[in-house]
Amino acid sequence: MTAPTFDLDIDPVWGDATDWEALTHRAAEAAGQVAPELAHEHLLASLVMADDDEVQALNRQWRAKDQPTNVLSFPMLGRAEVLAAAANPDAPGMLGDLILAHGVCAREAEAKGIPIAAHTAHLVIHGLLHLAGYDHETGDAQAAEMEALETKALALMGLPDPYADFE
Repeated sequence: MTAPTFDLDIDPVWGDATDWEALTHRAAEAAGQVAPELAHEHLLASLVMADDDEVQALNRQWRAKDQPTNVLSFPMLGRAEVLAAAANPDAPGMLGDLILAHGVCAREAEAKGIPIAAHTAHLVIHGLLHLAGYDHETGDAQAAEMEALETKALALMGLPDPYADFE
């Protein structure tokens, strides 16, 4: 299975107990299985696994929210461009940037009673779907579609439905 390639930058706060590179690659492959426009290794995304301070600064600068959040996504292509890039290896293939905040991810994983690796996989899939043009903030139907894709991708990884406890 093919998947987008990550330019990966991992802050030491994430530690080395998990093979983050392997996990993010598996998450990208799962995302590509449920969203075929992502199933192309010529597509590239930047993934920064940062600390909360870095994400808070970016969130403040780009979204006017002075707090860290679990994942930020900065798409570089519109939906039509993603579909064109997926179909043509010579098309521009830089999907965009994803930035995850370690502290927020760790706290959310603990609150859900799941390993941080499982929550991180979910957020990578969630972020990739945003880079591919999916948006849960544009309406209930779009949110349901995105959540269904995330749940299906996580199931392919052997991980539980992250929304099951919240319905």
